[in-house]
Amino acid sequence: MTVPRITGEELAGHGALPLLVVGPSLGTSASALWSAAAKELGSDFHVVGWNLPGHVDGPVRSPFTIAELAEGVLGFAAGAAEARGDEAVRFLYAGDSVGGAVGLQLLLDAPEAVTGAVLICTGAQIGDAQMWHDRAATVRASGTPVMVTTSADRWFAPGFLEREPGVGSALLHVLQATDAEGYAQVCEALAAFDVRDRLDQIDSPVVALAGEHDVATPPDKLREIADGVRDGELIVLEGVAHLAPAEAPAEVSSAIRALGHRITGSFPGSPAHIGDEAATRGMEVRRAVLGDAHVDRATAKTDALTRPFQELITRYAWGEVWGRDVIDRRSRSMITLALLATLGHREELAMHVRAGLRNGLSREEIAEVLLHTGVYSGVPVTNAALGVMQQVFAEIDDDEA
Repeated sequence: MTVPRITGEELAGHGALPLLVVGPSLGTSASALWSAAAKELGSDFHVVGWNLPGHVDGPVRSPFTIAELAEGVLGFAAGAAEARGDEAVRFLYAGDSVGGAVGLQLLLDAPEAVTGAVLICTGAQIGDAQMWHDRAATVRASGTPVMVTTSADRWFAPGFLEREPGVGSALLHVLQATDAEGYAQVCEALAAFDVRDRLDQIDSPVVALAGEHDVATPPDKLREIADGVRDGELIVLEGVAHLAPAEAPAEVSSAIRALGHRITGSFPGSPAHIGDEAATRGMEVRRAVLGDAHVDRATAKTDALTRPFQELITRYAWGEVWGRDVIDRRSRSMITLALLATLGHREELAMHVRAGLRNGLSREEIAEVLLHTGVYSGVPVTNAALGVMQQVFAEIDDDEA
């Protein structure tokens, strides 16, 4: 067994941005799988992708384990960091399938280097050993073209190839051109991979992205990761199978951007990332008032079109207004509840009922605010608002039961 030499390519961004290392699925390349998502992320990250041995850069002869593959990827990331002039090897990681397995191994073996990871359509153990040995034997005997038809069925959700024939064709072309021994060696490595009993050793934040239609690594595999690590979150992508970065680049890039934001406390590449005090303060206040889970969900949905609005409300609503100390947060919560009830913004009202509790209001005080609102804004306003309040309290009670 030897550590394989890993090669890769720059996909988007530049060296002044945070480093993001992305990894492929078996039978794909970094560019074919990640180019669309990298385009979305190029204003936020310096995106570099690595390739599996034998998939782009010629034949492979020496076997390797997933741990040795991860060691090779770490060396590749170190080279990228050195080329950027970084003082230390520190990067955010995202990987699909075997790329996700490598991400788990990196989190275990090099926690000082990996700030966090988005692990996509993968598992702490994937398939079973005999299946991987059988597939390796098939490919060694007949070549990777034998895998094209079954991979097309397994990789993509129903209707994707009809909607995006160019994307599917490019990925399947890489599979067909992959060195048979390189493909087989990855199969053999996956046959021996199992870190399920080590997940609780992972401290870095992890987002586990599952494809709703993924049969190779179904959502339960990703739930096992999210539940097993110390700081994990599961997101299930609707209408997606096994190659989420290609099938749903906007959703994948949003999840990566949100994790990067969570780690740095600002939107990577935004003014907050380069020292905007109002945005930094705003994110701190926003998280304190609304909670990490809500803010993470909101930022995970952010894309290039909606991110400016997220930055606007973080900087001005939360940093410039909620961040002022003229009145306390309890008072601001009471004002906000009254205004939202009067304007009929039920979804926002529900969110701020929860926020009011976080800011120290009792249930009785929230009810009193809404009662008082009815005197000046009308009985129907309070009637509707109290209904929202009751629903929120019931959900909280169910969660705590």
